[in-house]
Amino acid sequence: MGIFLKGPSAEIYDLIVIGAGPAGATAALYAARAGLKTLALDKGIYEGAMGRARVIENYPGIPGPISGAELVRTIRDQAQAFGAEIREEKVLSAEVTEDPKVVRTASGVYRAKAVIVATGAMGRDKYLPGEERLIGRGVSYCAACDAPFFRDKVVAVVGNSAEAVEEALALTPFASKVIFLAPSNKVLAPDDLWKKLSSHPKVEVRMGVRVLEILGEKVVEAIRVASKAGEETIPVAGVFPFLQGTAPVVDFLGDKVPLGEGRCLVVDSEMRTPVPGLFAAGDVCCQRFRQAVIAAAEGAQAALSAELYIRGRARPRADWG
Repeated sequence: MGIFLKGPSAEIYDLIVIGAGPAGATAALYAARAGLKTLALDKGIYEGAMGRARVIENYPGIPGPISGAELVRTIRDQAQAFGAEIREEKVLSAEVTEDPKVVRTASGVYRAKAVIVATGAMGRDKYLPGEERLIGRGVSYCAACDAPFFRDKVVAVVGNSAEAVEEALALTPFASKVIFLAPSNKVLAPDDLWKKLSSHPKVEVRMGVRVLEILGEKVVEAIRVASKAGEETIPVAGVFPFLQGTAPVVDFLGDKVPLGEGRCLVVDSEMRTPVPGLFAAGDVCCQRFRQAVIAAAEGAQAALSAELYIRGRARPRADWG
């Protein structure tokens, strides 16, 4: 499958933050306040673990109760108030050993002097049967990139997140039919977005469906599923899996970044990875305690370390007046 990208921008940011949950949004906040030209890229506020949390009661300074999405939105608003750009774009790849570093999304190409990875740990650690073999042959993870290849064809979208809903909607102008397969009986998406999908004339929604296998010899031909009604094979030309797990989200980095146990990003005490100019924070580092306040603190530390790297200074400036 091809990828449609706008041409690379001549603009070079000081810092690109990939992920804008508590770690990434805090990193963007601290970086922008330090005067760095900062861009944060995130799939969507409801895609991370924090955005899915219904109630937060123990975040310092927030009396609560507050939803995780509200808390993340508050941190993002602070970051934007200091001049950070935050864009909802899915990162497809990042060439972090280049100078400047290059980050590609479904919408464009961005460059920066340094990068902070704060993508969390909701990735999958295994494929669906048949999925890996048919990647690029009907299996895709980017509707904005590959939807034109499925013009007038039936496709399946698998997932129950806001990202899955948005990707399914992106397919409707091209596909003859979009079958939305949710593994649970609830979809974690804003009500207006879900209503738009579930009422779309080209969309068939099936809840509580488990995908057993993606079928096809050279290309995707069908998908085998199971539900309370039993097993069924559905003919489709494409499958778009958007499922979550507990693995660090690092696939977009390729094989040029050394990973630790559990495919975690390895960092030192200042959130620096072994790659110069690449930093990481939050659950993607597989810290023992997965708490929003810890992720936010690491995001702040990563931003301070990135500022030293970008400006070539050895010591941080005092942050009080």
